[in-house]
Amino acid sequence: MNHSRSQPNFTEYQLKIMANKNQTETRTSIDELNDSLSSIEQTVENNKKFIGWVIGAVIAAICLILAYIFLIHEPSVDSANEAISQADITLAQGNDSIALVQYQQVADEYGHDAANRAALQSAILLYANKDYEKALEYAKKYDSNESLVGAAAAALQGDCLVNLEKYDEAIDAFQKAIKISDGNALYTPLFMMKQATVLRHQEKYADEAKVYEEIKAEYPEFGAAYNVDVEKYLQRAQSQAK
Repeated sequence: MNHSRSQPNFTEYQLKIMANKNQTETRTSIDELNDSLSSIEQTVENNKKFIGWVIGAVIAAICLILAYIFLIHEPSVDSANEAISQADITLAQGNDSIALVQYQQVADEYGHDAANRAALQSAILLYANKDYEKALEYAKKYDSNESLVGAAAAALQGDCLVNLEKYDEAIDAFQKAIKISDGNALYTPLFMMKQATVLRHQEKYADEAKVYEEIKAEYPEFGAAYNVDVEKYLQRAQSQAK
């Protein structure tokens, strides 16, 4: 660690002593030596005080961090987990409206993983209630980096935006879902189909056809797995694009 307080340069100090000797003959070499030693001792003493203050500050900071972890952070995690567990029980009992309120409370008042999942649960229930604005709000709170659940959460945002007739934003949301899903053969083509459907609604038939072509090329098993005639949709889009 560099301190603004620097150690005295002994060579410079000697030069200063020699200059003083030219000005007065009353000071002896012993006086000068005592002055030199006193100066060095004072510097060491000042540095000891400074180092002691720094060590004390570091110890105090560590104590504050530990206090946060054990007295604030950990109890908060426990409270959040307990609250979302209660919401899960309420939902399992079929009390969707009460569970929604509980999930929203966790999402709004807590942090941590519990709040993240509560935000997604809130978005799902709000979407089922056709409250698309609120559903979108809570879906955006969810950290959507995880490849499967995260991709589904991004797609849920797209569904909300479609119902709000914000089609360009919906396409972006589905594109985000496609990216996060990272080529998953079960889910990625589903998100692509959603994207193609919006493009069709916008009468962007050439772009729609490109999506179907990509599905056929990269996910050839998709059509049979989900009983979807991708070729039929492709030919329709190509025809209308002409």
